[in-house]
Amino acid sequence: MLTTILDNCNVVDVEEGVVKKDVKILIRDRWIEDISVDKVKLEGRVIDLQGYFVLPGLMNVHNNLSIDFPFEKINPNEDPAVTVLRCYRRALDALQSGVTTLRTVGEIHRADIALKKMINEGWVEGPRIVAGGKGLGVTGGHGAGFGQVEADGPFEFLKAARVELAYGADHLKIFISGGIAKPEEEFDEPQMTKEEMQAVVYAAKSKRTYVAAHAGGSNAILTAVEAGVICFEHGYVLNREAARAIKNVKGYFVPTLSVTRSPEWMRANKFNELTIEKALSAAKRHTQSLKTAVNEGVTIVNGTDLPPGDLNGGVNATVREIEFLVDAGLSRVDALRAATVNAARLCNLADRVGLVKKGYYADLIAVPENPLDDIKALEGIAFVMKDGRVIRDELGRKKV
Repeated sequence: MLTTILDNCNVVDVEEGVVKKDVKILIRDRWIEDISVDKVKLEGRVIDLQGYFVLPGLMNVHNNLSIDFPFEKINPNEDPAVTVLRCYRRALDALQSGVTTLRTVGEIHRADIALKKMINEGWVEGPRIVAGGKGLGVTGGHGAGFGQVEADGPFEFLKAARVELAYGADHLKIFISGGIAKPEEEFDEPQMTKEEMQAVVYAAKSKRTYVAAHAGGSNAILTAVEAGVICFEHGYVLNREAARAIKNVKGYFVPTLSVTRSPEWMRANKFNELTIEKALSAAKRHTQSLKTAVNEGVTIVNGTDLPPGDLNGGVNATVREIEFLVDAGLSRVDALRAATVNAARLCNLADRVGLVKKGYYADLIAVPENPLDDIKALEGIAFVMKDGRVIRDELGRKKV
């Protein structure tokens, strides 16, 4: 069993919002065994982190790894091998940048489920994958043409949901409203009935999991909360009533602020100007929606809807989203929680990831400055570990 000691660390406790200074982290195999300030005997592999600040590996919970950009290039009938390779490349980029856990929310050919299997069996290197399989939406709705399942009526949605769960989906994704990707849609355009949503929720609960919903506006969210949905993506137009409804069911909000404030990334990926204009025009209202959710006490979770390892304005997209959360009014510690402990709870991994703590996986990153003082410290990630294995080390040591 491999024993590793990370020496000379400052550990950021994202739960308490404090830093434990000058500690050692004892790792056996893939697990954190102890965090100590004592002068323990240094046996096994010792890595001096030179006073860097250690945090849990980042989590990104809104990913469509398989989608080709711009949207016009998406071909749901492409060779599945091409789809899987695209997903693998993006997942590996994410891991290298410090994102050790990804949740997917709708993939062509269920490539995320295949990738998860290959990573877990050790065939390829990648982040921890929490897979959603194919998304579910109505005929001609927001997910149509993106490789999602199209269904109509409660019985069709129930069967479609059961199929995704049978293939190995960890949760289910539905499209309940319009969005940015299609110019002809409105954010609060309803696309699923309450009965259709209830059918998907019923299937999810039968397997002790949950439903996440693409949701542009408040009316669709209110209906979905009544139907039992607990996680909402985007929320471009979110009012107090909808925010309170999410809070009352102990739900989650994944605002994906990157969607409405990333013109450089969109142009680099050849999006048409109409789509870019629609996205940017929603930015102010989108920010207000997040502020409304925060004021009402909704649990916020970090997700980009951009490839998690891409650069956005010269900064890793996952880190940039965390910075956007701070710009919109979250405290630095709450923005960090959105990308760690909150995300872990949503993904049903709260007993294994999201903290630097005894008994948790050794999924860790290290930065030169304290992100509780300046969130931009995350731009300096120089060390990445997943499952006790060094993935990236820019502190003058060779990978072992």
